[in-house]
Amino acid sequence: MPARNKEQEQEVLTWISQVLGEPLPNGDYEDILKNGVVLCKLINKLSPGSVKKIQEKGTNFQLMENIQRFQAAIKKYGVPEEEIFQTADLFERRNIPQVTLCLYALGRITQKHPEWTGPQLGPKMADKNERTFTEEQLRAHNAELNLQMGYNKGASQAGLGSFGNTRHM
Repeated sequence: MPARNKEQEQEVLTWISQVLGEPLPNGDYEDILKNGVVLCKLINKLSPGSVKKIQEKGTNFQLMENIQRFQAAIKKYGVPEEEIFQTADLFERRNIPQVTLCLYALGRITQKHPEWTGPQLGPKMADKNERTFTEEQLRAHNAELNLQMGYNKGASQAGLGSFGNTRHM
């Protein structure tokens, strides 16, 4: 399990606070996010109506459902499944760095949604840079002999003679 990065965690909390437009409750990173209420409010700000029901208070099971609703909503929003944390990672504090990674992925995916003009989190996503080549350019490459084809400008191992011998110093 990777080590926790307090700077990244603070950056995530700052971003969430900016998106929600309100200060977050005081406490540890995982305690603020544990019941899933803040996470559900976050995805509802990014994509209104994503989570219909947010359980403010209740049993552990009911609070864990908040996290599951958040996970389903961000999957629909475009976060890759391999970057989404498991419910137990947050609720039982098994893998908090994975939670941070997931929230960074969510912040990154907001860049793909032109309707979102709010604060950004993480690095800028790369733009597609598609290249097109003419048939002539593609054929010109076929005439080249690269080093993987077995030709190395006359170099060979002939006369090397050191295979299997000991090294004399």
